[in-house]
Amino acid sequence: MSGLFISFEGIDGAGKTTHIEGLAQLFRAQGRAVTLTREPGGTPLAEKLRQLLLSDDMDALTEALLAFAGRRDHLRKLVEPALLRNEVVLCDRFTDATFAYQGGGRGVEDGILSFLEQTVQTRADLPAASMRQPDMTVWFDLPPEVAAQRLSGARAPDRFEVQDAAFFRRVANGYARRAAQQPERFFRVDASQERHRVWQQITSAMIRKGWLAIMVAANGGSVAGPN
Repeated sequence: MSGLFISFEGIDGAGKTTHIEGLAQLFRAQGRAVTLTREPGGTPLAEKLRQLLLSDDMDALTEALLAFAGRRDHLRKLVEPALLRNEVVLCDRFTDATFAYQGGGRGVEDGILSFLEQTVQTRADLPAASMRQPDMTVWFDLPPEVAAQRLSGARAPDRFEVQDAAFFRRVANGYARRAAQQPERFFRVDASQERHRVWQQITSAMIRKGWLAIMVAANGGSVAGPN
């Protein structure tokens, strides 16, 4: 078995975290080693940069530069080593989030972000065209208004979560543009549905790819979902 890199994307409140953890359990039940991680973050240095991004005032380009600095460390120290060990890497957000939040939301030009993406994600031991990208990106597509309702009162908001609805509409549009540009990598999930239906969409996609075997549960034949 080779390493597998799956990222999970979507605006805050889309419900990614529950399903990432559930999918990790399912891969482990089928004998795969799993690295569960997130961005910004994933390494001690990247976690420090995460705290700055979520709390300190800065302009949009500074946000993007910090995100890619953390990503470089994350790739070198955690993601690439795990893939070399043939593990499944499940990452809560990756580069698409930067294009959505700093690009769509904040207005940083795609050309700048594309240059940073190429620079940070190109593997030194392979030809220049070999840029590290997820094998699949599961995009939790949810209207910003619904996401805001889900987040209301859930926790103290960070500096992104306090943005207005117009910001999150731009972020959602940023994700949609990115998915349209790379449809072979993106798998869109209708995150407005009930949790078990979202889970069904995700596991069905993994089974079609041949990454998961069908697990028949005692509750009528469905794949067991997250608690």
